[in-house]
Amino acid sequence: MSQSNSQPILATTVPIPTPTASASSTSKSLSLRKNGKSWHTSHQRPAFRPTAGQTSYAKRLTARVAFTATKAKEKEMKDEKAEERQTRIQAIRDKRAAKEEKERYEKMALKMHAKRVERVKRREKRNKLLKS
Repeated sequence: MSQSNSQPILATTVPIPTPTASASSTSKSLSLRKNGKSWHTSHQRPAFRPTAGQTSYAKRLTARVAFTATKAKEKEMKDEKAEERQTRIQAIRDKRAAKEEKERYEKMALKMHAKRVERVKRREKRNKLLKS
């Protein structure tokens, strides 16, 4: 089966970029592998260089003071917002309670005489003031 006169099988050649080639072709050859897959630089980790302890104490102290001042301001603003919200909610509750009381007195007025309704109103007001 050996053939002495047969020609050797030639492999396909890949063009090698020359130094005179444009920058776009060199950047392309750097970013793509021979098989067409891209080179992932995200997998390469930088050298481990710890940064802890490199800032001065005065710098850390000023940063800490600024941070606490910011946090205090944020808390103050948040408290103001919550207080405004609570006052709005309380005003709505008061309006609803007044409306319900008015409707209740109107129902009583339909059933009873006007003088008796006034007496009941006064008595309830007195009891309310005594409870609070």
